Amino acid sequence: MRKFFEFLFLKEKQLLEETDAMKKYLVIGLGNIGKEYEDTRHNVGFLVLDKLSDTQNFSFETHKLGDLGSFKIKGRSVLCLKPSTFMNLSGKSVKYWMDKEKIPLENILVITDDINLPFGTLRLKTKGSDGGHNGLRDIQNSLQTVNYNRLRVGVGSEFSKGRQVDYVLGKWNDEERSALPERLERAGELIKSFVLAGVKITMNAYNNT
Repeated sequence: MRKFFEFLFLKEKQLLEETDAMKKYLVIGLGNIGKEYEDTRHNVGFLVLDKLSDTQNFSFETHKLGDLGSFKIKGRSVLCLKPSTFMNLSGKSVKYWMDKEKIPLENILVITDDINLPFGTLRLKTKGSDGGHNGLRDIQNSLQTVNYNRLRVGVGSEFSKGRQVDYVLGKWNDEERSALPERLERAGELIKSFVLAGVKITMNAYNNT
């Protein structure tokens, strides 16, 4: 009988831990660290999280493999990560914090720039290829799956042949910089919807807006 109650206790504990895990989310903004990369198109993932930290009133602190901040919303905990591994090694940071915080794959969201979308376009997807993006490729390799949520933020493709790297590592132009705050705030609203309403409802509400 004692073993039976011990078994029930362990099962209940396991269920509670699984329930707690389902209420935890990891939102990763991709970018490169360093002054020379600030205000560049490739760092739009960092910018989205910086804007979110303003609206949700939290700050970032430096930890292993990245800067972290967190906030709570309606009983859910959201951990925001800006990897410090540079873009091409983003997967190392993502995998480390997923494992450390015991966050399930379906509760992660990766924010990245996308040259295949017009400036400011938001597109949430549940899976897909890396599309030639080095950060997404490394995350895919680290997680051993393409089935993870990602928010692609359009940065446009106003560059000539062979100048893609210069473009994504370049600064926003005046028109983009003027429109950017509203787009960043919209992305923050999408993140909160993802946490509260789920990925499918959020896709329907925000994609292509």
